[in-house]
Amino acid sequence: MTPKRKQRLIIVMFILVGVSVSVGLTLFALNQNINLFYSPTQIVSGEAPQNTRIRAGGMVVDGSVKRDPDSLFVQFDITDYDKTVTVEYVGILPDLFREGQGIVAQGMLNEHGVLNAAEVLAKHDENYMPPEVADALAKAGKMPMPEGQEFNK
Repeated sequence: MTPKRKQRLIIVMFILVGVSVSVGLTLFALNQNINLFYSPTQIVSGEAPQNTRIRAGGMVVDGSVKRDPDSLFVQFDITDYDKTVTVEYVGILPDLFREGQGIVAQGMLNEHGVLNAAEVLAKHDENYMPPEVADALAKAGKMPMPEGQEFNK
């Protein structure tokens, strides 16, 4: 092999290694940032991973909101009208958060099945429900409908 061919081979090898490392790092970063959605039924059945950032959604159970008077700690339950999951959150809840409303919480599931939320998102008007929550409720056959409306997918 001539020196010129060796030099070209070394350059091609460096390019291949560089591209491989770049693709590997990109896939690793994307894998770390994926937040998969789980319904309360899936969480209770054990489908949701523990200590991994996930999104969970459902309707806030009436009478389940408990606020700590000395801090911003809030505990509440969410349901898909089949199973219920407890959510713990430290922070200011959205203005539209209330009992009986569809929400999506992002956080990590601990070993006790409690979602430690880092963010809580609430719907923005009376007719909107996050698509993931609507799908989970529809699959459970418990989709609440305002009078005179049907669920269209």
